[in-house]
Amino acid sequence: MKYFFLFFFFVIAFSVSAQQNYDIVWTSQSNNASASMPCGGGDIGMNVWVEKGDLFIYVARSGNFDENNALMKTGRIRMKLSPNPFTGTNFKQQLHLRQGYVAVQGENNGIKTEIKIWVDVFNPVAHIEVSSDKKINVETSYESWRYRDRVITNRENWGNSWKWGAPKNNVYKKDVIDYSGNAVLFYHHNSSETIFDAVVKQQGMESVKEQLYNPLKQLAFGGFFSGKNFIATGTDTGSYANTDFKAWKLKSKSAAKQHALQLALHNAQVNDIAEWKQSLDSLQQKVKADKTAFQKTQQWWKQFWSRSFIEIDPAKKELRSWEVGRNYQLFRYMLALNVKGAWPTKFNGGLLTVDPIYTDTINKGLTPDYRNWGGGLHTAQNQRLVYFPMIKAGDWDMLQPQLNFYLRLQKNAELRTKVYWNHAGACFTEQMENFGLPNFAEYGTKRPDYFDKGVEYNAWLEYEWDTVFEFCLMMLQEAEYTGKDISDKIPFIISCLQFFDEHYQLLAKQRGAKTFDGNGHLVLFPGSAAETFKMANNSVTTVAAMQTIIKQLLSTNLSAEQKQYVELLQKRVPPLSYQQFNAHTTIAPAKTWERINNVESPQLYPVFPWGIFGVGKPGLDIALNTWHYDTSVIKFRSHIGWKQDNIFAARLGLTEEAWRLTSLKLQNSERRFPAFWGPGFDWVPDHNWGGSGMIGLQEMLLQTDGQRMLLFPAWPKGKDVHFKLHAPMNTTVEAELKDGKLVKLIVLPEERKKDVEMMLK
Repeated sequence: MKYFFLFFFFVIAFSVSAQQNYDIVWTSQSNNASASMPCGGGDIGMNVWVEKGDLFIYVARSGNFDENNALMKTGRIRMKLSPNPFTGTNFKQQLHLRQGYVAVQGENNGIKTEIKIWVDVFNPVAHIEVSSDKKINVETSYESWRYRDRVITNRENWGNSWKWGAPKNNVYKKDVIDYSGNAVLFYHHNSSETIFDAVVKQQGMESVKEQLYNPLKQLAFGGFFSGKNFIATGTDTGSYANTDFKAWKLKSKSAAKQHALQLALHNAQVNDIAEWKQSLDSLQQKVKADKTAFQKTQQWWKQFWSRSFIEIDPAKKELRSWEVGRNYQLFRYMLALNVKGAWPTKFNGGLLTVDPIYTDTINKGLTPDYRNWGGGLHTAQNQRLVYFPMIKAGDWDMLQPQLNFYLRLQKNAELRTKVYWNHAGACFTEQMENFGLPNFAEYGTKRPDYFDKGVEYNAWLEYEWDTVFEFCLMMLQEAEYTGKDISDKIPFIISCLQFFDEHYQLLAKQRGAKTFDGNGHLVLFPGSAAETFKMANNSVTTVAAMQTIIKQLLSTNLSAEQKQYVELLQKRVPPLSYQQFNAHTTIAPAKTWERINNVESPQLYPVFPWGIFGVGKPGLDIALNTWHYDTSVIKFRSHIGWKQDNIFAARLGLTEEAWRLTSLKLQNSERRFPAFWGPGFDWVPDHNWGGSGMIGLQEMLLQTDGQRMLLFPAWPKGKDVHFKLHAPMNTTVEAELKDGKLVKLIVLPEERKKDVEMMLK
């Protein structure tokens, strides 16, 4: 056994040491928060920067939802040293990528100082540690713009779940912030009534209100900012990026070479805030007693980086290709900041947003809590691009917050179906609150009385119910890749399928005497192919999803009753539809549709995510025709934001286009930190931009089809690459290509090497 562990740690050490040093190093200070550097871990994200000699840190934590369902910042930390080593010319700020922390160094007038900022991966605590070669004083403060009630501007309501439907003079209620001894205690405690109640009433769900999962009621979030040998020195006021704030200041009792501060955070739904305070105090005592937290966190980051990596042209840092490999790693690090999150990483900025004026200059006067498209609101087509890259990266722990999000909401989605249509199955909408109901504004604030209460009165979102299937696919792929028993998730997947089965039978019976079409298939009308092809009949996204989910589901361990139902449903799913462009057969977005409403290309969803067509699969010519000849596919092609044309190109073996689009996605952002892309269609940093870039790069290197593993199916000639990725059946593939030749191939377990097919062109 001891030899096994020695071998295990040798493999980890080798994999880590094989990677490039992708640390980000700045030798000058930043102009503002937009030029910040990400840091964090567990479920805490921080933006770190030094501006005019002061250290600043924005702190955010997964699950900080207020009454309006905005995702609120924890606050901002400011630190000033005296004498100040950051007022000289010798300055360095470094993201130690593999170790997961940020260090800021400065030297002035003979004083050398380093500040290390890191987060405990296993406990929600952020640490700020100051080390100096001479004694210095530290003055720090906890800054909050929520020290008072704030009437929310019309635009800022787009950062919560009211959007354009907010009541007049809607308010962000103030936090409770005060000194507790020589520390700062701060928290926000939601009232019993939140936007949840308004949504339930608006959508006619009062009859089952007490059965509905409600994550907002009396939610308390906040924490405790303290440091050994620090004392409270009073409050101050100021303004940053056009937003006023109040500061609660702490100062070191005396000058010293070492100083340490901690920010301990806690979230819980409690009737009595005293219960929340007691749990926060227990967390603090636990942290004080643990002297090995940094070592444990370092061990976690070490094993994280050993799981997988991609590095390109390692000896050619001047090339964009090297930049692309580096930025892939940087973005994967950003995703890892929420590995322990109770809630998924949001596509529209994750935990790393800053003052909105630095993202969109038209949004003046908005607070740092703002992000476009909501905080507790989740948009499935964007979220899936954040989470699909975790599969080939082997980041199964990071995937769980998104899967658990849906599992928690199953009952609410089934109650929704029961109330509106009195049949079974879970109905999930595309834009959905963290309690499983449609967004207040997107549901329709000016709905006709006659309109079906279960359907959003919305040109973009009506009848778009099939996006949940991509998360069902993630659940099935976790079993396929790891062998994990997903019997606890099977009822969820079947419930999602059952909704479509029973609902479209119901609609058919309302229209006429026959339940199925002439071939015994469901008539999936009205439906939607993404947000683009509306009022669709047999949408390609729905048909491809159901075909694929059912096929994979039948390969799992179903009960006899489950298997009988799924096999019956398989016979009811209609075939894909096709159309002609210049005498070329292409995949159609649906059998019929009434209008085009957005700029997506669902015609290629059977390529990704559903994998029906692709390299080495039947019908590749039809999928290629769709790419080359479908006029809307050509018109909508882009690398911006959530566009996934780079993934389509990789899956189709279109090497030149796959590289062009993926390298555009993963090139340096317009901001100081290379992976802070956006806003695109959403916000900064745009996580579905980075996620789609990651997926495209992975698919260029490794594609799978059952047991088959296609190596370099869309890799450009002349680019060196070294990667390690995951494949089904608990398999990892590490390969290195140098000067056009394969110089390393390690497949574990070794018996899977026979399933590798070399696709180099």
